[in-house]
Amino acid sequence: MPIDIHQFPCLSDNYGFLIRDRAEGAVATIDTPDPDAINAALDEKGWRLTHILNTHWHADHAGGNLALKEKWGCRIIGPAGEAAKIPGIDRRVGEDDVVELGATTATVRDTPGHTSGHIIYHFADDGAAFVGDTIFAMGCGRLFEGTPDQMWTSLSKIAAMPPETKLYCAHEYTQANAAFALSVDPHNEDLRRRAEEVDRLRAAGEPTVPTNVAIELKTNPFLRAEDSGLQAAIDMSGADAVSVFAETRRRKDQF
Repeated sequence: MPIDIHQFPCLSDNYGFLIRDRAEGAVATIDTPDPDAINAALDEKGWRLTHILNTHWHADHAGGNLALKEKWGCRIIGPAGEAAKIPGIDRRVGEDDVVELGATTATVRDTPGHTSGHIIYHFADDGAAFVGDTIFAMGCGRLFEGTPDQMWTSLSKIAAMPPETKLYCAHEYTQANAAFALSVDPHNEDLRRRAEEVDRLRAAGEPTVPTNVAIELKTNPFLRAEDSGLQAAIDMSGADAVSVFAETRRRKDQF
């Protein structure tokens, strides 16, 4: 693998991610939830920050941009669809744009839903995707600005990635997500086993991120809107996927 990934907790439930290209030493942070925590992680690793890769404009994702740019002189890359809200942005990117980090490249995917211009970064050669708040382990982002149809399309892009692709979600929401998932997909044995494993990990203080595409396809209700068992459990047998997704998201909002 030509990149090193360093993951660390910050704020109340966010994760920070540093990515280092081994060939040239370029280093990116995915979003800027907590500049102090990011600087501490950089010091720990002995790395110099060269890039900020923003997924969306929310303060726990872009709020540390200017402090880090002032310290490191790094280049800020972010979503074209909400560039006006990304502090210090240098390059605006969207669907199919390629971002270079030293000798490593990532492809940008537009994933509106949580916000209107949300993007993700897919390091295909490394089997890794940094997905912000589009998808979580057994969950997805709340639809603050987008529509169910947009979010279903966005999630479908992630679902179509190779099954072994690791998904680096921005929050540790997994235990709560599992409880909701069981309420709408109660007969899913893969889900039940996974929920038990998550409980064990959290009791030991271990992270549940990253996840991967294969696991999410089996256990994430927001990717399973076409599954007959889930449809039956929420009294929507035979309904179209967007409608089932929308009802599942509505139930999560009220859970």
